[in-house]
Amino acid sequence: MPKSTPAPADTLRAAARDRILVLDGAMGTMIQRLRLSEEDFRGGRFAGWNRDLKGNNDLLNITRPQAIRHIHVEYLRAGADIVETNTFSSTTIAQADYGMEALAYELNHEGAKLARAAADEVAREDGRPRFVAGALGPTNRTASISPDVNDPGYRAVTFDDLRAAYHEAALGLIDGGADTLLIETIFDTLNAKAAIAACADANAERGTDLPVMISGTITDLSGRTLSGQTTEAFWHAVRHAEPLSVGLNCALGAREMRQHLADISRVADTLVCAYPNAGLPNEFGEYDESPEATAELVGEFAGAGLVNIVGGCCGTTPDHIGAIAAAVKNHRPRTIPDIAPRLRLSGLEPFTLTPEIPFVNVGERTNVTGSARFRKLVKDGDYAAALEVARQQIDAGATIIDINMDEGLLDSEKAMVTFLNLCAAEPDIAKVPFMIDSSKWSVIEAGLKCVQGKAIVNSISMKEGEDAFIAAARKVRGYGAAVVVMAFDEQGQADTAARKIEICTRAYKILTEQVGFPAEDIIFDPNIFAVATGIDEHANYGVDFLDATRHLRQNLPGVHISGGVSNLSFAFRGNEPVREAMHS
Repeated sequence: MPKSTPAPADTLRAAARDRILVLDGAMGTMIQRLRLSEEDFRGGRFAGWNRDLKGNNDLLNITRPQAIRHIHVEYLRAGADIVETNTFSSTTIAQADYGMEALAYELNHEGAKLARAAADEVAREDGRPRFVAGALGPTNRTASISPDVNDPGYRAVTFDDLRAAYHEAALGLIDGGADTLLIETIFDTLNAKAAIAACADANAERGTDLPVMISGTITDLSGRTLSGQTTEAFWHAVRHAEPLSVGLNCALGAREMRQHLADISRVADTLVCAYPNAGLPNEFGEYDESPEATAELVGEFAGAGLVNIVGGCCGTTPDHIGAIAAAVKNHRPRTIPDIAPRLRLSGLEPFTLTPEIPFVNVGERTNVTGSARFRKLVKDGDYAAALEVARQQIDAGATIIDINMDEGLLDSEKAMVTFLNLCAAEPDIAKVPFMIDSSKWSVIEAGLKCVQGKAIVNSISMKEGEDAFIAAARKVRGYGAAVVVMAFDEQGQADTAARKIEICTRAYKILTEQVGFPAEDIIFDPNIFAVATGIDEHANYGVDFLDATRHLRQNLPGVHISGGVSNLSFAFRGNEPVREAMHS
């Protein structure tokens, strides 16, 4: 039988093992050199359009396709292995500026076709495979930041808006022949998480398996994205996408990018891609760094073992790409590190649970079912004071804060969204990971759509059967969160050590074998019940929890255990010295 042709992504991975791959340079810089007029952008089809179209570079996929194809060919002949489609702004959200939302699919489809044709043309010339990365830009809106300084909880775009826009764009790129989907210039990780979900949706819809490439942008020398995340926190938040590559582009030149690239290269267990600007812009917004200077700096990335894929962003040209290709040619690609499996979470900053950390404090005062004061503040709409409750918990040592809005007289979804959006505007609160806590999936999902970091979902269980449990677990994984799993099945809560072990073991096998959930992202809650109630059947509850915990840690590799320790002493409510002694 003839051998099957490997998928383009497999060929790309194989090439990346052999050498440092080269991405193309700036499409916008090359388009500017053409000095196109308003009429050039309009073409015949849009001659009567009711808005100015000059500057809508993606429209040239339709009105000046040969010019765009020629730019792709120039980059490929200069030494690029991968070309990006001219679709950076081809979403309904970004195209709204021109009234061209209805063209989003077509722009992506035509952009991918042009890049595909150019890649195939140059591959035929020298026999070396070339690849097409379908570019998905960040849009011109942010899901984590309010555009109104007087209303920090307001958002100009939602997760669902972004997911729908990216979904349409991804379908066009897939249908047009892209090999990968490049989510790039990410200034807000929540936007990127919506794009990741949309790419998964599009792949499922088309029956394809195009991998994603993920590239963030550090907006200043503080080493953070516009929405405030560090590079490591960013990686924790997007790692669930299992990307072909992760890295940085735009905003900074290679010299200024270097330290932040080293940070992500250290923690990412996948390919690392870097495509910096040609230096920093001058006072006219132009880039003066020469091809030789850029290539020297990027070549140092390669020599230091930091990169697998390199290229250029703003201000770079085919001359820059040719020089970069020559500079990295004799360097070996970065070795992907073996990263020990750990529970890795993030807010604006990363958190990794290591063996040196004996336990993690979860602040539970931002929980309307556990704090009468917090409940009153939320019901009264006093969110400023409610934020102080969160701040006080973090100042007191809470590593994670649990947020629960399950109260009969509250619109729980609205309250969860409002509070999380306000938390996002407070760096001293948003720095820690959030635990989204509810008995209602709709509330949990509403919360996950507001969080740019890697959160914890509290909780899911098998009380409604395996099918519902699997569906919820897949959604949790799709949002990139870790999960608390209650020891609860179709027969009820586990109250003995044997039942706790039985339910948790069953859940573990389903999560790891059927859902593909990482064991290190599973937190079991084997139920701590009150002792000393005067009922004989309750006498062993404390020991049962400890025995079950010991068994689970020894027999279910990688998992963690959560327990509501205060439950143990409910029989002693009012006797604080005894309760505190038991909890300690």
